[in-house]
Amino acid sequence: MKRSTPPILTAVLLALGLLVSERPAIYGAQPDPERGFHIPDPLLGEYIRMALDSNPSIQTAYARYRAALQKVPQQTALPDPTLTFGRFLRSVETREGPQLSTLTLSQRFPWFGKLDLKGKIAVKRALARYRLYRAREREVAAGVKRAFYDVAYLDRALDIVSEEQSLLDHYEELAQARYASGKGHQQGVIRIQTEISRTMSRLELLRQQRQSASARLNSLLDQPPEKPVPRLLVPAPTKVGTNLDELYKLGVRHRQELKGAMVRIEASEQGVELAKKSFWPDVTLSAGTVNVGGLPPQDLLPDPRPGGGKNAYNLSVSINIPLQRDKYRAEVMEAAENLIAERSTYRDLRNRIQLSIRDLSVRIQTLWRQMDLFERVLIPQTREALRSAESGYRNGLLGALELLDSERSLLETRVLQARHQADYMQALAEMEQAVGTRYPAPGEE
Repeated sequence: MKRSTPPILTAVLLALGLLVSERPAIYGAQPDPERGFHIPDPLLGEYIRMALDSNPSIQTAYARYRAALQKVPQQTALPDPTLTFGRFLRSVETREGPQLSTLTLSQRFPWFGKLDLKGKIAVKRALARYRLYRAREREVAAGVKRAFYDVAYLDRALDIVSEEQSLLDHYEELAQARYASGKGHQQGVIRIQTEISRTMSRLELLRQQRQSASARLNSLLDQPPEKPVPRLLVPAPTKVGTNLDELYKLGVRHRQELKGAMVRIEASEQGVELAKKSFWPDVTLSAGTVNVGGLPPQDLLPDPRPGGGKNAYNLSVSINIPLQRDKYRAEVMEAAENLIAERSTYRDLRNRIQLSIRDLSVRIQTLWRQMDLFERVLIPQTREALRSAESGYRNGLLGALELLDSERSLLETRVLQARHQADYMQALAEMEQAVGTRYPAPGEE
């Protein structure tokens, strides 16, 4: 006859199975859909892999999950047996001889189902820890992306400002030549030189900001803050789908925090069942022996009899009497209130996730429209305005102030365009964290 697996063993195997079937999978060419990340840049993929391998907060979350697994055998084990030895200070004389000592072994057995429920609750709590660990992975990955795109934006901004500084150097030479030929004014030269100084100051500020962004990235990778970060690029943005109904479904299906909240609800439901079993007694089985001393020699007894000196043995069954009914009712009420709290936590978390998804959807759409506006309208217009101002300045129709205004307008527009592109990629990273799975999905990239 086929033997079935006991419920307790099933619970333990389920918990230990998490270590094998759901062990962290480092980012690869074909990642698990729930673990996959949108990786538009190979170096970004390498950074995410490094963070998943070495980030201290991820390792902390994983260790807490492993620690929670150790609760399963603790909760499903029987209480330790009790061995009691007693010695008579004054022996009791019996027909068989004097009773000298007693030895009793007792084992308490919780009421049927208590250990099984404790094991299931321990498994659920370990699984909830596992979900928190997985959520921490996504949180760190999103942080790596944000830091990566910040560094990439600052690299692009440094390039733009450096190009503008070269352009200003050219304008200074032109202004010096005009002033030397008597066609220009010294004030124009001074204004251009002032703008060059402001540009140099801006470059220094951008370099400081890059150092800070690089330090944040290194911190997520568990590396020294000063470790050099190579020049990074913001990937070319692509338009993605933002259907709210589909995104809400993704969030409910994949968000690890929601899965963890649901597991805690299940554990609380089992906690109510366990509390109800407090009204039932535990059973204690005992086996004991009484050590009986030997009788005097038969010829010394006034009434000789055969035998004597045999030990006595006994078996007993005892139960505790659960008289404190108010105490046990309070346990049930406590467990029921905890269940209500966990259900409310789940609804609150789901609402906050959906609100985050909605806000990010609006942000993604807005940033895409702004990038399109910059690409089609603002950049071409400011470039044309600068070319017109340069022509007017060479011909003496415009002064240095008008030229610098056009140059500054193009500079700010290009820098803002780069910022929008980085913000857009960061919004995609935050949406990926919000829905708990790869975003955009393969085929939308």
